[in-house]
Order: sequence, then structure tokens, then C-alpha cells
Amino acid sequence: MTSEVRDATAHSLEAELLRLLARQGRRVPIPVFLGALMIAALAWGRVPTPYLGAWLLLVALVLVARWIILGRLPALSDLSDARCLQICIALSALNGCTHALSLLFFTALPEFQRAIQSLLLVGLCAGSVATTAGYRPVFLAFLLPVMAPLVAQWALMGHGGWIGGATALILALFGAVLIALASDSFRLFRESFEIRLQQASLNAQLNTALSAAEAANRAKTRFLASASHDLRQPVHALSLFAGALGMQPLDDTSRDIARHMGQALQTLSGQLDALLDVSKLDAGIVQVRPAQLEVAPFLACVFDEYLPAAQARGLQLTLDCGCAPLVVTDEVLLGRLVCNLVDNAIKYTTSGTVSLSLDGQGGQVVLAVVDTGIGIPPAEHDRVFEEFYQLGNSERDQSKGLGLGLSIVRRLADLLRMRLEMVSFPGVGTSFYLVCEQLGQQVAGPRSAAAPAAPIAARHVLVVDDDASVRAGMQALLQGMGAQVTLAGGTAEALAAGAHWCPDLLLVDFRLRDGDNGLATVAALRQLYPRLPAILISGDTAPDRLREANSAGLPLLHKPVAADVLRQALNAASALQASACHGPDEQQ
Repeated sequence: MTSEVRDATAHSLEAELLRLLARQGRRVPIPVFLGALMIAALAWGRVPTPYLGAWLLLVALVLVARWIILGRLPALSDLSDARCLQICIALSALNGCTHALSLLFFTALPEFQRAIQSLLLVGLCAGSVATTAGYRPVFLAFLLPVMAPLVAQWALMGHGGWIGGATALILALFGAVLIALASDSFRLFRESFEIRLQQASLNAQLNTALSAAEAANRAKTRFLASASHDLRQPVHALSLFAGALGMQPLDDTSRDIARHMGQALQTLSGQLDALLDVSKLDAGIVQVRPAQLEVAPFLACVFDEYLPAAQARGLQLTLDCGCAPLVVTDEVLLGRLVCNLVDNAIKYTTSGTVSLSLDGQGGQVVLAVVDTGIGIPPAEHDRVFEEFYQLGNSERDQSKGLGLGLSIVRRLADLLRMRLEMVSFPGVGTSFYLVCEQLGQQVAGPRSAAAPAAPIAARHVLVVDDDASVRAGMQALLQGMGAQVTLAGGTAEALAAGAHWCPDLLLVDFRLRDGDNGLATVAALRQLYPRLPAILISGDTAPDRLREANSAGLPLLHKPVAADVLRQALNAASALQASACHGPDEQQ
């Protein structure tokens, strides 16, 4: 410990000691004065009343002065702590001398009253160990003026025989014991204070480390968002061209190449979407829309969706619904959660079985996904829920994803307020149990099928994107869907086009160049055409950007946008008012 640190610690210790003396100085006056009254009562009738009254008045004045001065010392900024402690020592000595004056009555008292007076004075000395925290200068300033004359009085009491000498010896030994106790008490006080200082220092270090970790996490989020955006741009353009290519007449070889290209794009899009899912959950923009859900048919749909993937890996996928419960939850979010669990189970099971089951226990629904895969060692049970952590995939096999599945599962379970439990052993397999409250039993009846999406109607779409390849890909895909397309690179170009004609739909990228953005584009064009339908497209995954886009209240598509997803969005936009134009130069 350096001299500067030692000086700072000593200064802080003195300040803490002053605060303690101030607190104790305000607590003890009343019981101490009652003890003085007891001594006066013992001497009543044996000592002249004026002497007793003068002594009690002096005791009261000292106690009041000590109460006032000690209470103000910690707040006196013009005095050093050392100087304040000297004042405390003087007050303690004055208090001790005042009580020692009661020994002037000692010879006038019978032996019994002397014993009571001695006990009262010794009790005050013992109590001062606590009230002074054992700080030796202050403690001795009170103890010595009281104990020294008390011991002398008993030792000089000749007519008491051996009792007086023995009592004096016992009192002297007791005084020595009190001094030792005071030393131990102050040592504990100092150690306690140093421990608190160390704890405060550790807390400060912990806060600094936590701030650094949060800063690193924000930096990681920004990096992933930037990387995701930059990757999504070319993948988005490639997806658009692939969608346009799939609409063209091709020979078998070309169609097979296009199919493989589409599968590769689908894998890459799924990995990028996993990044997006994490970013959305971290941004807090994922809204839970609870509704009654029949769990058995829901789980049957998940089974049907993953059965081909399980069979392709030579696995047996089983479904066992032991009950048919109703729950209140968000079907879409629950679907993503369960699909992540099933997908993970299939990826990490090389042979055997992946089982889906449903059971009801005590008013709760337990949905289980159990596999006979490689299993997870107990030491890794918490780590598998971390982002990008994968067990047994050191070669980073793309077919096993990015290591975000279980991270998303935990976030979704917390969001849906469901309890997620995992049991796993190496070589045995892994079991995930999702527990939620049961609402009741479902009523048998047919489930309504979703209506097929209507084909896209011919419309004039204004596409705004700062990437030329994306604009070209979007034009090829939309024209293949039968739409007329006009392209713009930013808000200024879009306004120039919109000044002469009203588009039926605005399809705009969220982030544009030179500080421009899609929200500004939509706002500018809606100055001309207030009810112009618009769809926002974004490659951003940064939580703050997602919150900003979400707050705009516009339909939001995330790059890369598949052809069928774009078609559904355009069909949804067609439900808006067919003609939203009220500009002066609009063309019909």
C-alpha cells in the first residue's frame, strides 16, 4: 500500500471515527445523567445538598456541552479531523474528571453505598469501550480520571482490612482488562472500516468492468449490425435476381442450377434472420399478442414441417400428444421457439429419435422436445444458451447454423413467461421442457385453413434504394410479377418522379446515402400524396435502428426479401385504398 493510499485511508478512518463519536455522544447523556442521580441519591443526607446540587449541575453542563460539540464536529470543514479528535479527547477527559468528583463523597458513604457507587463508575468505564469504539486516546481520557482515584480510594481505606486492598486490586485488574478490550474493539472497528473500503473499491472495479462489458457488447452489436447490413445488401440483390430467374422459362439443367442457388440463398437468409431475431429481442420491439391456442394441432403442424428434414438425416421423428390443452400465448413466437428446439435437435442428432410430446400436469402444460443426440456435458449447460456458442462444431459446419438457436429460445421463453428446463447428458441426449399454464381443454372441431394469397395486381411501384444492383434486382422481380417499376436512388430522385405522377406503392430502403433515409422519403412523398401506401425494407439489425423503424408504423421487410414474402407484402398493401393520390399533376 503506497503512502498516499495509507494517508487517505487514515484520514477516512478518522472521519468515520468522528461520526461514530458524534452518534454515541448524542445517545448516552440521559443514561449517564441517571447514573449521576443514583450516586447523588446514595450521598443524600450524608453530603451537604449544595455540594450535590453543584456536582449534578456540572455533570449536566458537561453532558450538554459534549452533546452539542460532538454533534457538530463532523460538519466542521475548517477543522482537520486530527484537530476534531483532539477536541473529543478533551471532552472525554472533562467528562471523566466530572464523574471522578463524585469520589469526594466516597468517605462519607457506608460500605454498601461505596460498593454501589463503585459499580456505577466501573459500569460507565465499561460502557465507554463501546461509545468510543475503543479508540485509546478518547477511552483513556475518560477511564484514567475515574479508575485511578477509585482504586486509590479503596486501597487507602485502612479500616476495611484486606477487603479494601483486594477490591483495589480487582478494580485495577478490571481497568487493565478494559484497556485490552478497548484495543480489540478499535482493531475490529478499523478492520471493519478497511473491509468496507475494500468492498467499495471492489464495487467500483466491478462497475467499471460491467461498464466495459456493456460497452463491448454495444460495440459487438454495432459490428454485427454493420456486418449484417453489408452482407444483406448483396444477398438481397442476389435473392431478387434468383426470384426473377425462377419466373423465366428454363431448361432442366438451368432450373436445377437455379434450385441449388435458391437453397444456398435460403440457408444464408436463415442465418441472417437468426441475427435479426436476436437484435429484435434485444431491442424490445417484439410484441407478444396472446390468444387462445390449441397446442396439439399446433405441435402437429411443427411435426409435419420437420418430418422431411428428420427423414433426410435418417432420424425417426415422433409425436405423442397425451392431452389436448388450450393455452393463452402468442402462436407465432411459440412457433419460433419450438421450431428452434426441433431444428437444433435434428442438427445435433446423428442417429436415433427426435420426439415431440405434450402432457398436462397439475394445471400446467409440458411441451417436450427430446433427442438421442450427442448430449451436453453439465459444465456446458449454461454456455449453450450464449450467443454464437456451439458444442461440437469447431469446424463451423454451416448446416449447424450460427449458434443462436438456444439463445433465441431462452429470450423467447422469457418473453412468453414460460419456464424452460433442460436435461442433458453426453452420449444419452438432450431433453427440453417448456412449461406454461393450461387454460382448458380444446373443443374438437375443424381448423380453418388460411386463404391462399391473391396474385399480385398490376400496379406502378416506386422503388427507392441507393444500391444499383438492388434496384436492378427489384425491377426484374417486380416486372416478373407484372408490376410497372420506377427506380430512384434517394429522396430527391423520388420527389422528382413523384412530382409528375402518383405511384400506387412506395417500396423504400430504410438506410440511404449521405444521411438520407427511407422515413424521410415516405414523409416527403406523403406531403404530395397523404395516403400513399409504403413498405419499408431494411438490412439493419442494430436494436436502436429496429426501434426507430418499428416506431414509424410502416410495414417492414428485412433483407434479403424472398420473392414469396415480397408478393405477400404487396398483396397486403393492395388492401389499402387503391387510389391514394391527390396531387395536382397526377396521372390516371
